[in-house]
Amino acid sequence: MSKLPAIALFFCALALSGFAQAATPDTAAPVPGIAMHGEPKYKPDFQHLDYVNPDAPKGGTLHLAEEGTFDSLNPYVIKGTSAPGLGGLVYQTLMVGSEDEAFSEYGLIAETIETPPDRSWVAFNLRKEARWADGQPITAQDVVWTFNTLTTKGHPYWRSYYAGVKSATVESPTRVRFTFNGNVNRELPLIVGQMPILPEHFWKDKDFEKSSNDMPLGSGPYKVKSVDFGHRITYERVQDWWAKDLPINKGKYNFDTIIYDVYRDETVLVQALFAGEYDLRNENIAKSWYTEYDQQPPVKNGWIKKDEIHHSIPAGMQAFVLNTRRPLFQDARVREALGYAFDFEWSNKQFAYGSYKRTESYFANSELASSGVPSGRELEILSKFKGQVPDDLFTKPFTLPKTSGSGADMRDNLMVAKKLLEQAGWKTGPDGMLTKDGQPFKFEIIEHQQAFDRWISPMILNLKKLGIEANLRLVDPSQYQKRLEDFDFDVTVNVFGQSLSPGNEQRDMWGSAKADVKGSHNLMGIKNPVVDQLIDMIVAAPDRQELIVRTRALDRVLLWNHYVIPQWHLDYVRVAYWDKFGKPAVSPIYGPADTDTWWVDPAKQANVAPHMKQEAK
Repeated sequence: MSKLPAIALFFCALALSGFAQAATPDTAAPVPGIAMHGEPKYKPDFQHLDYVNPDAPKGGTLHLAEEGTFDSLNPYVIKGTSAPGLGGLVYQTLMVGSEDEAFSEYGLIAETIETPPDRSWVAFNLRKEARWADGQPITAQDVVWTFNTLTTKGHPYWRSYYAGVKSATVESPTRVRFTFNGNVNRELPLIVGQMPILPEHFWKDKDFEKSSNDMPLGSGPYKVKSVDFGHRITYERVQDWWAKDLPINKGKYNFDTIIYDVYRDETVLVQALFAGEYDLRNENIAKSWYTEYDQQPPVKNGWIKKDEIHHSIPAGMQAFVLNTRRPLFQDARVREALGYAFDFEWSNKQFAYGSYKRTESYFANSELASSGVPSGRELEILSKFKGQVPDDLFTKPFTLPKTSGSGADMRDNLMVAKKLLEQAGWKTGPDGMLTKDGQPFKFEIIEHQQAFDRWISPMILNLKKLGIEANLRLVDPSQYQKRLEDFDFDVTVNVFGQSLSPGNEQRDMWGSAKADVKGSHNLMGIKNPVVDQLIDMIVAAPDRQELIVRTRALDRVLLWNHYVIPQWHLDYVRVAYWDKFGKPAVSPIYGPADTDTWWVDPAKQANVAPHMKQEAK
């Protein structure tokens, strides 16, 4: 939730909050929180977030696990695979969002924020009590050094995300100012607020661009206690954390210890939960959820709880990604044809008990998703691009191929695919294989999760009926990540996550300028001037309603170009956990399974501890 890396992609916004005063382009009133449109929910005198227990007890251990491996403690560079948890536990940002609002942020390292009506700059006034874990104060110089370092030596994502920032300037030890380029970008003050701040004095004698094995120095609620690279990382709570009493943090970060184990095998990872080797798992495999879990003694006896927690988080786009850098996939008719070989309805019945919804938007499960045919303001926007986008976009709803799910009616879909391939110049040879200009239609699908095999194999058989040779190759997670960063693949599966406030990050996912930048999220290699213009319009959207219609317009253009073969999504998360936790009464709709607000309940822990290996140790 690949997933993407632990880099913030959401709460991108701007608007002055509650008690803001009149401002000129050169002045602005300092405020503790801002929102994309309108005002933040939480007023300057709020005591705590609505979805926490402000009196939650501290103590105990949260033991988590992930598939994969890690060899670095620097999560901000392209080299190496960083340890899980670093970004959110060790490092802090200038501002932080709430999970019961779509587009608001509140001061964290920064006590207040200032920005004028024209959004041409932003200033952050740092808290005087803000400290690194070694006791040194966080300064404006740290902020400027972080910005310059991330955008010149960090992961390429940062250069794209902060491309609109012209300069960062220290105005006092506790005040920093960012000046923006001339283009309108209403979200820039808040995306700058999302920047993780790093200690210059820690890094001055180190090579930031390399993967690092040095114990990191941060300003967050936890610090690294111990590391066994490729196996385990343990975090311990900072007892005298400078930000523990801030209203935005009350009731959060309650565990004394957080442990992440990593497993290279998904099957072993799941069995380790049932054995009590760790506490909690978000289950993404429907078959396991509906069959394997209920057969396990800890679930039967009620020691492990299964929850399906509904939410309003945009599902984004999970899909087969077609690499258009390959000549094979540069014709949109070919890309569309391949989609007819994926029998979602049959696979959903066979492998997921019909639990998934077909994804038909890059912004699924949100008001940003397009539907029907464009009308009103959205039609007005798209009409400017007539002749540059498919004509059907204006007259037909975008739909995906469908079947009855019986497995007996794929023939019609394959006939449509055959016609599209013939239109693109592909012909069937004597051996039944498709060829064009003497070249066979042959490609490779790479994946790192064994669970996708059962979804992909039936599609490969359908492609074979069309005369296409497709092969699935499973690679280890490190190799998989490297091949994606280098765009060294024909087809893969990926998730393009979305927020409720799309903006600058869209350039990294679909922008032409990022198509050839290794490490960017433009895996498809999209170079489409209409897409670029619509992204610019989204970034400059003056209000919420205009943001919605501009995003829907982008959604349509992406869909009708068939850059991906959409897969599926859920509007809830599946969470299985050992019943040792206390949880707040309210679950935020944008963070339904966020353990930051959970705590260990001693009575519950005593009940399950005899049945957990980790507790018995």
